[in-house]
Amino acid sequence: MSSPVHPAARIGHVHLKVADLERAIAFYSGVLGFELTQRYGPQAAFLSAGGYHHHIGLNTWESLGGSAPPPGHTGLYHTAFLYPDRATLADALRRVVSAGIPLDGAADHGVSEAIYLRDPDGNGVELYRDRPEADWPRDGAGNLRMVNAPLDLAALLAEAA
Repeated sequence: MSSPVHPAARIGHVHLKVADLERAIAFYSGVLGFELTQRYGPQAAFLSAGGYHHHIGLNTWESLGGSAPPPGHTGLYHTAFLYPDRATLADALRRVVSAGIPLDGAADHGVSEAIYLRDPDGNGVELYRDRPEADWPRDGAGNLRMVNAPLDLAALLAEAA
């Protein structure tokens, strides 16, 4: 059996194949607020939060004008964007609602609160915030007990700055 990955390992970025680069930039930058850090000609762009080189790569190298994979096929389930607190998650929800983008769902998982939607290419997107680890639900033996409870979106929106 192999040893586990180092606990400091993280997912650094996601790179997505998109059908329309400008439409994808409009969603990830215009709606979600990630900053465009670089364009790589007319076929690729890189976006980030906080000045990092990139958290999101977008390209049309193999997908220009393409369509989303049909249901029932393998591929990306969703990309998850972690917000530092409830107020910034509320602001993300406000941006999505203001842009008229429908939600696929929302849930309180006990360890986190999450909003689910699709980008213009049909890729799943999760916007979430973690609760402090001390507040995570556990059973009597101390094992993690995540849940899938409804998330009160109206209450969350009320916290948007």
